[in-house]
Amino acid sequence: MEVTEVLGYFGALTIGIVLGLIGGGGSILTVPVFVYLMHINPVTATAYSLFVVGSSALVGAVSNLRKGLISFRTAIIFSIPAFIAVYLTRKFLVPIIPNELFSIVDFTITKDIGIMAFFAIIMLMASISMIKNRKETTEKEETVSYNYPLIVIEGIVVGTLTGIVGAGGGFLIIPALVLFARLPMKKAVATSLLIIAIKSLIGFLGDIGNLAIDWSFLIVFTGISIIGIFIGMYLSNFIEGEKLKKGFGWFVLGMGIYILIKELT
Repeated sequence: MEVTEVLGYFGALTIGIVLGLIGGGGSILTVPVFVYLMHINPVTATAYSLFVVGSSALVGAVSNLRKGLISFRTAIIFSIPAFIAVYLTRKFLVPIIPNELFSIVDFTITKDIGIMAFFAIIMLMASISMIKNRKETTEKEETVSYNYPLIVIEGIVVGTLTGIVGAGGGFLIIPALVLFARLPMKKAVATSLLIIAIKSLIGFLGDIGNLAIDWSFLIVFTGISIIGIFIGMYLSNFIEGEKLKKGFGWFVLGMGIYILIKELT
């Protein structure tokens, strides 16, 4: 086993620990780990990432379900357009993207470069969301009034982005649930995990007919990540998640800039 592969499995554990500690964000590292440490091509890496993200988020969702924090009605309303968008993106859109997108002078932007550059931009957006001070909303129950058109549009956007880059999109889903469904922050975070879990796994189904899946590798990697979640949940009793989130946000910002430079130079 190569050194980079060992680091890749350590990355799987790290992804889970971050998810367990701060409730999200760790999955943004999954694609870079697959591409740069496991040497998997970006299209397959985004597919594998959907499986890892979906399985990991499902573990968190089950934990939140026991605490009664999930709003199923909100999850269903948001999820339907997101589920459709992510499945169609993985099944039909990603396979028809041409191998060579366009050329600038002598530099050709290929499908793989385009996916990684787009992913890096999503990383930058996610990092800003983690670094910024998030205003906590009141935790008291309010009369929920759904802004259906905006929820549907947001669901389609998030589903399409998830399909292309293989990330969960929690940094887009949580604000949408707070603003458009008036959910308290804790319920928004918990409900977003359920949406991410089902949306990611449905997106992965769209890949099964298009890609050769190395199931043994994928299950081992996902299992290590889930072990990391439980370690992170235990460590969260001793470490303040919000401060850690800012530090991780800066790390993701640096990673996003690194990927952009690496892919475009």
